[in-house]
Amino acid sequence: MKIMKHSYRIKTVAVMLACLWMSAFSLSAQTIIKATIDSTSILIGEQTKIHLEIAADKSKPLQMPMITDTLMTGVEVLGISKIDTTDIGNNRVQMKYDYLVTAFDSAVYLLPPFQAISGVDTAYSNELALKVSTLPVDTVSKQFYDIKGVRVPQFVLMDYLPLILLVLAILVLVALAIYIIYRIINKKSLVPFKKEEYIPPHIRALRELDAIREEKLWQMGKIKEYHSEITDTLRKYIQGRFGIGAMEMTSGEILDDIKQYKDADCASDDLKQILILADFVKFAKYKPLPDENELSMRNAYLFVDDTKQEELQPEEKKEKSETNEKVEETSKSDNSLIGNV
Repeated sequence: MKIMKHSYRIKTVAVMLACLWMSAFSLSAQTIIKATIDSTSILIGEQTKIHLEIAADKSKPLQMPMITDTLMTGVEVLGISKIDTTDIGNNRVQMKYDYLVTAFDSAVYLLPPFQAISGVDTAYSNELALKVSTLPVDTVSKQFYDIKGVRVPQFVLMDYLPLILLVLAILVLVALAIYIIYRIINKKSLVPFKKEEYIPPHIRALRELDAIREEKLWQMGKIKEYHSEITDTLRKYIQGRFGIGAMEMTSGEILDDIKQYKDADCASDDLKQILILADFVKFAKYKPLPDENELSMRNAYLFVDDTKQEELQPEEKKEKSETNEKVEETSKSDNSLIGNV
């Protein structure tokens, strides 16, 4: 009987330890965000700092709160400090940075909580309060006067002489430019016109990708510039190849429009990987692994190669049109002979 009780106690302790370990593991996997403020009460125009601390997993992409103008109506952001990242072990990192804020209207502001997105989870910080007070105005011992009216100065010609000379000089230069352009237009140019070489969109894109790869940007730590140049090259290629205004569109809009073209079905996944990773790098300060950087370059080559369209050079187009004209003339002559018979 004593042995059974002893075994039962051992099992109970083991179960409790396992539960504690699992709860500690789940807590360590959560994203935690904490907000503190230097001073909760300031005068109008004074400044205070809000400190943010974020703890998250290194293996998950993290989108941190990056507010650049206002926290809420009445509370303005003057500056944002650099992010201080620390490895705290257990595959987790801690990030700290500050907001410098001020306000110009007296009120008590309940600042909204900050949020950080890690994968599909969203973490919220604690709420902060900021009281803004006005300066007391002494209206008893101080005497105030109305604003004086604007006095119109007397007209003095010498005051306007530099402006008059500038206008005359501009008129002379414009007349001289018109005269030179007129002479150039009416004069037969001795220099033959050099026709600009036509480069197909896929050739131009492959050349730019080669240049980006030779620059070795991400190897030198310029990860944002590396992904920006790759996406800009693909946007120009898509605009030239499919006629989509990709330079002014978001990544989601580009992916939606490219689905309309059957030529791009086989390479849409490659383009999606490149655009999504570039957005994480530019907007979420994500630092991809070396394999991810190389994957974006390989997928860029694959997308251009899978969707390229072989185009005829202008000389080939001219020869083809001349051949078609000759065929049409021959057919017309044959038809006229048959009609006469």
